[in-house]
Amino acid sequence: MSIIKKIPWLSLTLALLTYSSLGWFISVINLDPIAWIGVAIALLLVVAIMTMPLLEFNKYTNYLFKSNIRTFVAAIFGALLLFLMLGWFRLFLDTLVIVAANILVRIDFQTAGWQQIHAFGILSLIALSGLGIGSLLHRLMST
Repeated sequence: MSIIKKIPWLSLTLALLTYSSLGWFISVINLDPIAWIGVAIALLLVVAIMTMPLLEFNKYTNYLFKSNIRTFVAAIFGALLLFLMLGWFRLFLDTLVIVAANILVRIDFQTAGWQQIHAFGILSLIALSGLGIGSLLHRLMST
């Protein structure tokens, strides 16, 4: 089977559109360039978590909840995330759509038999280019 036929085009297009929407939304906020770097790093972290095998993720969560202090810090962090979710509902919804698109792409890559490092590379490229496309489209439309 050709490599072109094995690429999940529909889910990658959906992921590109969601990342472009996020790029547009962040461009409207008019962040500093250093914040853009932070957003890009956060996106790569989300992509890495989404393409990581479930057993590896389970290992990290078991490490997190082994002591009472770590569990307490995780609960405080979860409460902070809930507060941010309620305060910035639009950003929460964008993040939820991005996570759903990432899960869809991961399932499609697994079904097609791709290795996780290739899925990470392609999805990282889609994420960063979608972020740039959304920002570029906003800047072109606003001038």
